[in-house]
Formats: sequence, structure tokens, C-alpha cells
Amino acid sequence: MNCLACKAKSCRKNISCGAEKFDLDANMDAYHDESSQQIIQAAAVLVDDGRAGTLSRIEELVEFALLMKYQRIGLAYCYGMEDTASAVRDIFTAKGLKTIGVSCTVGAFSQIEVNENSTLSGVSCNPLNQAAQLNQEKVDLAVVIGLCMGHDILFNREFKGDVTTLIVKDRPNAHAPMKGIQKLH
Repeated sequence: MNCLACKAKSCRKNISCGAEKFDLDANMDAYHDESSQQIIQAAAVLVDDGRAGTLSRIEELVEFALLMKYQRIGLAYCYGMEDTASAVRDIFTAKGLKTIGVSCTVGAFSQIEVNENSTLSGVSCNPLNQAAQLNQEKVDLAVVIGLCMGHDILFNREFKGDVTTLIVKDRPNAHAPMKGIQKLH
């Protein structure tokens, strides 16, 4: 299957193309799981009825967290974006959401300890420690703010709950990856 090469786009007309290699019935059942329905319905409030494109990502995130009745929000952030993480915490806190920020340097592991090929002695980013701390804090939602490529993957793999990305690190493009795509395309 390669949706990018498809000319018919029948799925956009509620007609399966038949090329799927997964169990459609099992996935439909998964959509009707109570926890999936909560997320689907909260997301629909943000995009249906003409609301798509009317809220910024942070506004959507705050409203989504409130709709989902999340009580504890975890911020997994790059230490280079601590000011941004503090601003996000302030926004959440003003809306009554308890917010716990965890820096990528949590646990103070050195680069030599984390990366078997490194010869650098400075502090390393520790996405596994971030996930472990936020798991221990029992946050309802983790929000990723500017974790490095690869570190975000490790964090997402190890965090045991709902997670979303607010900011993707893209230093040359002021953290706006679309600019990089536009430059290369």
C-alpha cells in the first residue's frame, strides 16, 4: 500500500481501497473502546462544527486537557527551552491544571554513561529518565517540548500514558519544521 501513489482516494469517500494489511474490524472495535471514545469525542469538539483552524496548538492543548479532565500534566522539555516550558506551565496552571516539568537533564547522567561511543563528559539528555519520572508522578498527559530527534522517540516509547508533542526542535527554522520542508521541496 502506498497512499501517496493512489489516484482514486476512495477512502476519502468512505470506500475502502482493499489494500489494507490490517484487520479493519479489529480497529473499528478499538475505536469503540471507552478510552478511545473519550479522546475521539474531545478531539471532535476541537475540530468539528467549523472549529478547525480557529485555535492555536496551545489553546487546543489546554481545551483538550480540560475536556479529557486531565488533572496532572507532565512537561518533558529540553533544558534549552526551559523558559518556554515555564510559560506553558503558567498557562496550564492558570487553567487549574497541576503541571510537573521534567528537564531532559534529570538524573544527571553524563554523555559517557549514556552513549557508549561518546568521549564527552558533560551532562547528557536523559529522555528515559524523563519518562520514568513522569511515570512515577502519575501524570495524565505528557507534553513534549523540544526534545531532540531520537530523544523524543525514546521518551514516547517509555512513557506509559497519553503523550502529545507541543514543540518539535528545529533550531535553524525557529522550531517550525514546515519551513525546512518548504526549503527542500
